[in-house]
Amino acid sequence: MAQDLSDTAGTPVPPGSATPTPADGAPPPAEPSAAPPAVPSAVPPAVPPAVPPAVPPAVPPAVPSTVPPAVPPAVPPSVPSEPAEPPVGVPPGKEPRRVLLARVAAAAVGGLLLYLSFPPLNWWLCAPLGLALVAGSLYGTRPRRAAWLGYLAALVFLLPALAWVRPIGYDAWLALVGVESAFYALMAAGAAMVMRLAWWPLWFSALWVAMEWIRGLVPIGGFPWARVGFSQGETLYTYYAALGGVPLVSFAVALSGTLLAAAALRLLRRRTEGAAEAGETAPGVRGEAAPGVRRGAAPVWKVSAALTAGALAVPALTFLIPRPGDEGKTVNVGVVQGNVPGEGMYFLGDEPAVVLKNHANMTHELAKRVREGKLPKPDVVVLPENSTDIDPYADPAAHAIIDASVKDVGVPTLIGAVVGIGQTERATRSLVWDPVTGPGAYYDKQKLVPFGEYTPMKEIFLALFERASLVGRQSVAGTRDGDLKMGPVILGAVNCYEVAYDGIVRDTVRTGATPLVVQGNNASYALSNLPPQQLAMSQLRAVEHNRAVVTAFTTGISAYVTPEGKVSWQTAERVPDATVVTVPVRTQGTIATKVGSAPEWALIVVGVGAIGAAAWRRVRHRS
Repeated sequence: MAQDLSDTAGTPVPPGSATPTPADGAPPPAEPSAAPPAVPSAVPPAVPPAVPPAVPPAVPPAVPSTVPPAVPPAVPPSVPSEPAEPPVGVPPGKEPRRVLLARVAAAAVGGLLLYLSFPPLNWWLCAPLGLALVAGSLYGTRPRRAAWLGYLAALVFLLPALAWVRPIGYDAWLALVGVESAFYALMAAGAAMVMRLAWWPLWFSALWVAMEWIRGLVPIGGFPWARVGFSQGETLYTYYAALGGVPLVSFAVALSGTLLAAAALRLLRRRTEGAAEAGETAPGVRGEAAPGVRRGAAPVWKVSAALTAGALAVPALTFLIPRPGDEGKTVNVGVVQGNVPGEGMYFLGDEPAVVLKNHANMTHELAKRVREGKLPKPDVVVLPENSTDIDPYADPAAHAIIDASVKDVGVPTLIGAVVGIGQTERATRSLVWDPVTGPGAYYDKQKLVPFGEYTPMKEIFLALFERASLVGRQSVAGTRDGDLKMGPVILGAVNCYEVAYDGIVRDTVRTGATPLVVQGNNASYALSNLPPQQLAMSQLRAVEHNRAVVTAFTTGISAYVTPEGKVSWQTAERVPDATVVTVPVRTQGTIATKVGSAPEWALIVVGVGAIGAAAWRRVRHRS
């Protein structure tokens, strides 16, 4: 059924008109009187005034063309457009207390549902439902109020979602959440503007992607954790990653949620279907029929049903996305998780080289199980980031311990080490150790963790916080991608924190590396919600690039993720473990790998453009 999708809410009055359009929040104008106009004071009362030829004396004056006619203007029936004005008698910027409380409740519950969608709970359907409530809390309000509602939703969401930061310090956790929530407040202010346009679920969802993009850039290199796409590790939305990466997954989830919100708002803004079809005036609307309804339009319940069907269709459409097939090649990858002696910020314990010995011993154990026939012979072995707490280049004893374990297992092994660079700096390194030739090719981590591997503005922070000195030597970032030749394959090395950054992973895959290996050290955050969140990121990366992903972490979660995003094997946390997994070697890329960040940029342009259109429309209506 064809529908009118033009946005006609809030028709402006040209300057000089007799009946100005009220400003946002102002009471509606009085209806034109049926009585004849007052007699001009300049005409003597005793003499009947001459009747102007354009106005018959017994007929009321014509209503100016800018006053709404008897037939309500067309409003797009599919998506609510400009929200209705406040009820008569409500001052500008004010709304009934119960409405404000409903907005606050919707924002808070929406933020809570967003948290529940993330690991370790993985209640993924809560993500679109949470975004529906957040959008509903913002609809019809002004940007300033929308900003603090967005900030509230973000606080409720991020405080538990980023609770894994607490081992560093509660002040660090609260500061991080406070800063990150500001991005949601800015997005909400923009959303309040674009929600006055037709098709607003599209613009809202594009703005959400823009917000997550800027969060990944600033401050201090950005912090792309808790992107909505990362809540969809293995769900109906996941395969959007193969088309446009994590940004497109976030967009799809937001679009489902906002379509649900639009459907609910249709019903809430309509008292009864009969009143709408009869063209009755809803309370607080300027002489119009119920918002979003015109004479002859489809009943509101049908429109709401169509919007709901659209929300459900978004995840269902992923079944149409082509799945790359198996290429018939495999590689056996040994995975070692050695555990650490300490906890929190002091995970290395009091005795040096314990972490090194733990991982060397588990490598020997892996070799023993292979000799006993309990495990297949690996082609390569992968150890975690920081699997040695001693620099093997500088310490002969550490070199000998690693070399002996690699010779025992008999295949190229990827070691995680922190190595010295000069006298004052260091690098977090993925180091290929050959059983015959020893240490060789390496990859140095490019995305460093602020306050973990280097101290931004260190003169200030070292003076203010004693904990900042725990960083020790300042790390320097690597300058090349993580493709490393090991045995029969070229592994793609990604180092812990980097798995959250789209460009780092994508550039490594574009070198032809397969499978991907994520080395990490989550010892400070063991048994928190960080390890399962990082595993979900690996699931998205597997689908995004059609690559198997093997993760190796000091305390867990070490795992094997299939190219379809399924976790096929994983360890428990805080326990030593080792195994050999047979993983497919995929070389075919995805659309997401080829087009890179183009879909994300397109959505950013759409979102920012919608804000510009909304601002221009507002200025035009005021003029």
